[in-house]
Amino acid sequence: MNSVITSRKIRIYLLILLTCALLLAAAVLPPVSQSTLYHEFADQRSYWGIPNFLNVVSNLIFLIVGIAGLIYLRRESLLQQNQPLSAEIKSYRLVFASTAAACLGSIYYHWEPSLISLFWDRLPIAIGFMSLLAATVMERFATNWVTTYSVILLPIAGAMSTLYWLWSEFYSVGNLNYYLAAQFCSIILILLLVSGFPSRYSHASEIYRILSIYGLAKLAEIADQEVYQFGNIISGHTLKHILAGLAVYFIMRMLKIRTLKSSHEIYISQK
Repeated sequence: MNSVITSRKIRIYLLILLTCALLLAAAVLPPVSQSTLYHEFADQRSYWGIPNFLNVVSNLIFLIVGIAGLIYLRRESLLQQNQPLSAEIKSYRLVFASTAAACLGSIYYHWEPSLISLFWDRLPIAIGFMSLLAATVMERFATNWVTTYSVILLPIAGAMSTLYWLWSEFYSVGNLNYYLAAQFCSIILILLLVSGFPSRYSHASEIYRILSIYGLAKLAEIADQEVYQFGNIISGHTLKHILAGLAVYFIMRMLKIRTLKSSHEIYISQK
């Protein structure tokens, strides 16, 4: 028993150390500025007066899965089956609300690409990722002031990273470092939390599927032009929206199928 507790403490310290190292890297590394070519998407076709048509309408998947997730979290059966903490529910509500908001922000951006509209596109994304990180923390650690405040502070940190990027674009050298940290470092931390600390729920490994699908979405975004040239039907950026929306759907699916573990099951998974 003592060896399990000691091993867990060591992993917590290593996780804290890694988090500090990632934040330090974002602070000291040369700033990553926003490329002026970012707004030049492969598919710029317009239909029915809507510019960048497919990149605009494909955002509706975020609205659909976001609202579906919020509706699911209102069901009483969720409380009876999983007995989640109220803070966990708040974090997942913020994940789904941010997803729905990303639909509006991304439509605005693709309709009228600019730094301002890109800010409104990125803001809910950063909040959503940090909220998912907060939920992942809450599911693995006993409730205390750290876990309670993480539900509030992590989404705020995500929002601040986006605000700082926009400020830097107008008043300094453009610096995406903190926004990139909010998105990609949160993914790294979620993976480490899931692999190193047992959840109080079953089906915790579903997060690997979720993040893998999001990884494919980012690859599609990078290969925007190449995907579009393959038949001139759909671009990589449009495909990114679809895959990212699918990843959020699997978050909702994970919440539906999971059940609360017994204390014995949690102890065995720690060994």
